[in-house]
Amino acid sequence: MTVAGGETKKHLPVLLNETVEALKLRSGTNVVDCTVGAGGHAAAILSQTTPNGRLLGLDLDETALETARRNLDVFGSRAMLVRANYRDVEQILLSTSFGSFQAAVLDLGFSSLEIDDPTRGFSFRFDGPLDMRYDRTQELTAAEIVNSWPEDELARVLVEYGEERFAQRIVRAIRTANRGHHIVSASELAEIVRSAVPGGRSGKGIHPATKTFQALRIAVNDELGNIQFGLEAVFQAIDPGGRLAVISFHSLEDRVVKKFFREKGLKKEMTVVTKRPLVPTREEVRTNPRSRSAKLRVAIKS
Repeated sequence: MTVAGGETKKHLPVLLNETVEALKLRSGTNVVDCTVGAGGHAAAILSQTTPNGRLLGLDLDETALETARRNLDVFGSRAMLVRANYRDVEQILLSTSFGSFQAAVLDLGFSSLEIDDPTRGFSFRFDGPLDMRYDRTQELTAAEIVNSWPEDELARVLVEYGEERFAQRIVRAIRTANRGHHIVSASELAEIVRSAVPGGRSGKGIHPATKTFQALRIAVNDELGNIQFGLEAVFQAIDPGGRLAVISFHSLEDRVVKKFFREKGLKKEMTVVTKRPLVPTREEVRTNPRSRSAKLRVAIKS
């Protein structure tokens, strides 16, 4: 994909070898990739399940699906791609000819395709619109939350989804900036947050708007709700003995996954394979710095 300045970015699938190994794939295994993105994990999975294993790839982002279609074209009809939310996997299986599946992967969060696209508003590095939608057919955007939601609700989002300790200061700065005009760009919001956070202009450490942008992205896309309902939906649909691999990228996601696996384990409905999550090697982090916070958890349906 081409981004600002003509630079071409390639999405690198995180924990690829670890995920493929954890799924214990073989010829004929059918897999659901719940967040197919650019198709990096999907391509490796289809290569491992040749000649007749099939993959159902789901994603809300039509741009990502277009990329996945190109990347997976070599696998022909073995790859079926659908624009959908993985929490609706049972209905999707009923409405398609895919049938049963024995493995599933969820690569949570957003991809390089999205963060490096200035038109999507996911990154404060660009002067793009304050959007942050995976599914660009939905109405709710980050701009609407920032400009229209009540102060207490906006502060709740920053605290709950961003764990932002300066939430009240940031909200007050946003409302001060709101007087006379709406905040419409990612870079404008980032500058407002920088000015509100103590030491925000020092240039040291992570960007002071990082937690705010995470919180807004999660709220816009109901990411935690999708994980909670989506894990249950995938669990219900997967064959007994099926393996579920989930890659999370921050503590809020990982907490939901860990809790789900633990509760299913206590009920003897799942066996947790990863007592501790698998994390990227130093070499992977060096090659792909965005992988540094990734955690892979794996469980088997009883």
